[in-house]
Amino acid sequence: MNTTEDQSKEDQSKWAWTRRAFLQVSMVGTLLLSGRIVGPQPAQARELPEGRLALVNVWTNERLDVTYRDEEGNYDLAALDDVNYLLRCHYTGEVGAIDVRVLEHVNLVQNKLGIQEEVHVISGFRSPEYNAMLVRTDRHVAKNSLHMQGQAIDLLIPGVPTTKLRQAALELRYGTCI
Repeated sequence: MNTTEDQSKEDQSKWAWTRRAFLQVSMVGTLLLSGRIVGPQPAQARELPEGRLALVNVWTNERLDVTYRDEEGNYDLAALDDVNYLLRCHYTGEVGAIDVRVLEHVNLVQNKLGIQEEVHVISGFRSPEYNAMLVRTDRHVAKNSLHMQGQAIDLLIPGVPTTKLRQAALELRYGTCI
């Protein structure tokens, strides 16, 4: 019988990262931080693309194609609950609330690139327990990571170089660059 820790180690072996790939993905995730730190105020609903994302959690292989906001700018709370569940901490199973501004930023980057492929999420919400473990194992993780507040997502879009994702995020002037 596998414990959560054994299962996590097994899952992590499926995603062996080179240091360069990890840093590139982390940089993209950092660029997609909520606008609370740096960046313009959220745009009006009529200025935003359709509030829809197709997501896949790379750790659990769960998929979600969701419309989280309607044309008037109203958020669908049940859809956001589904997003929060999909982006839960894969290590502990703890579900945290993902800041809707992060979802909007992912949506804007995807639309800026004109890409409708699934967004592969490497890290969404992180439990404090999992984040502390990552800090202890020296994985270039911030002790007070915004992942624990639901304000960061590390992602990839298949077929899109991380440098292109980074550039699109920079051009939208959201988040910070590490």
